[in-house]
Amino acid sequence: MERYGPSTYGDAIAEIYDTWSGVPDDAADAVPFLADIAGDGAVLELGIGTGRIAVPLGVRGVRVHGIDASEGMVAKLREKPGGAEIPVTIGDFADVAVEGRFSLVFVVYNTFWALLSQEDQVRCVRNVAEHLDAGGVFVVQAFVPDPARFDRAQRVSARVVETDEVSLETSKYDPVTQQVASQIVSLRTDAIRLYPVRIRLVWPSELDLMARLAGLRLRVRWGGWKREPYTGEGWHVSVYERA
Repeated sequence: MERYGPSTYGDAIAEIYDTWSGVPDDAADAVPFLADIAGDGAVLELGIGTGRIAVPLGVRGVRVHGIDASEGMVAKLREKPGGAEIPVTIGDFADVAVEGRFSLVFVVYNTFWALLSQEDQVRCVRNVAEHLDAGGVFVVQAFVPDPARFDRAQRVSARVVETDEVSLETSKYDPVTQQVASQIVSLRTDAIRLYPVRIRLVWPSELDLMARLAGLRLRVRWGGWKREPYTGEGWHVSVYERA
């Protein structure tokens, strides 16, 4: 997928992101989990996007900062009540190019996978570790990868089927690089829209090793924001602390 950069996905999907059926409706569970684990310290969200999690955290009185590569997504954040007051750095979140230390750095909804090489992912975790205060933690929410979803390294699935719209997701999986190149195709009676997505799958065990290389260790892994037991399938919410 040529000409794909850190801001491509966000800039393309910003207009529909908050109403898109692909985004989980889990903020009501994620926000109290993150606010509890943050305590009184400052918080940093990697890939803050439209503020789906950051804005309600701010409403609870949490001091939230953010990083995102997409100016389009951040513009949507600014339109929300309280969104204009959240400090946001525009850039590649692998760099964690912000000042200060945080009691919590977090990244949700597979956003960590938006870093497309193992090197960038390792660099991100190392930079996160350097920005944690003495008792700080790093929280990652993501799916447990399931290559069985792909048939001969590809997949086509229907997301929406309505009288005036069909939304399809088309994907190709490269098992060597662990990258998935996708297009979400929206077919309407009045328009055709393409929303490109590229990700690099990361298994929890690989994430644990990245954390170890950065001087972190796994404190606990849950199956979701409600602290469900982790089963090795579906979602995982992993909490890392200084080793």
